[in-house]
Amino acid sequence: MLYFFLIIAIMGINVGKDYGSWKKVGGRFEQVPLQGNLVTEKREKYNFSFSDAELVQITIPDIYIVYGDIRFKQEQMYFRPTYDVPDMVKLRFTLSGNGTIYNEVNQQTYHFNSNQQNIIYMPELDGTGKYDTGHNYSFFEVHFAKEKFLQLAENSSNALKVLAGHVDAGHYVQLGEQNLPISLAMHECIRSIINCNYTGGLKLIFLQSKCLELLVLQAEAFERGLISDQDNPLKSAHDQEAIYYARDFLIENIHQPPSIAELAKICGTNEFKLKQGFKRLFDNSIFGYLSDYKLNHAKEMLLDGKAIKAVAFELNYSSVQHFSTAFRKKFAVSPGKVKI
Repeated sequence: MLYFFLIIAIMGINVGKDYGSWKKVGGRFEQVPLQGNLVTEKREKYNFSFSDAELVQITIPDIYIVYGDIRFKQEQMYFRPTYDVPDMVKLRFTLSGNGTIYNEVNQQTYHFNSNQQNIIYMPELDGTGKYDTGHNYSFFEVHFAKEKFLQLAENSSNALKVLAGHVDAGHYVQLGEQNLPISLAMHECIRSIINCNYTGGLKLIFLQSKCLELLVLQAEAFERGLISDQDNPLKSAHDQEAIYYARDFLIENIHQPPSIAELAKICGTNEFKLKQGFKRLFDNSIFGYLSDYKLNHAKEMLLDGKAIKAVAFELNYSSVQHFSTAFRKKFAVSPGKVKI
């Protein structure tokens, strides 16, 4: 959501008068039926003195998707007031990069850090953002029309119902006071949207289903996140950073992963904190996470045309049969069928 306002600043356009399938009618926004195409998609690059950006914007009925990468050339940016923007609830996923935005309207500071997610309702923004100019920001957002979100939340989880109550009243609100990590399931869902090859009506159904899946995954994560601090094994920022470092180290060494004892030493923590912290942040065991990551990576390699035997060998499976069994167990289809 914060990136939507950022896009307004980057593009320097009045999106309020033409927001995909939304048009301003009188004092409010109404959705205009899409003519011909059920899904509209734009891929554009922008180069300005203050930033470079590469963005993808997808519009389907009641939903707007935007993702991409931004390189800031200055540490601070001003966001002009945004009054001509449709009323939407935003699912925000910061894939990489860190920064803050201070909104003068509700006098609140919003933090966004790598591999974190939240759901936010912010009707207006007039404030400043601070960014690290040394790293790219990679993000993914899904915007639900306010009325659509209220309809979805009506008979859902307690967390979404509370959020919907604030949204309906026009209050500035986040699903959680603190952001939560992006789970592997969320990463997989985001990748499937980005790599969607369907067209026409099938693409519309696929995108709708995946956007709803992301909403469910976030609601579930925040429901589970209502755990008291005494149950949290990660007592400091260092503890949490150690778990993220362990995750990154595992992925970088996917072909020859270390033992749990070795990994604990590498990331500067003990085995208990490593195992419990991994479960809390990623809702999976250490090697359960690694196995899921390997199999999803294997699926992408197969779709790119790589031979099954080569994939099994590259990902260090003991045999093609072992790889095929693990693959079938996760995806309910054999590796050979994926290539068809």
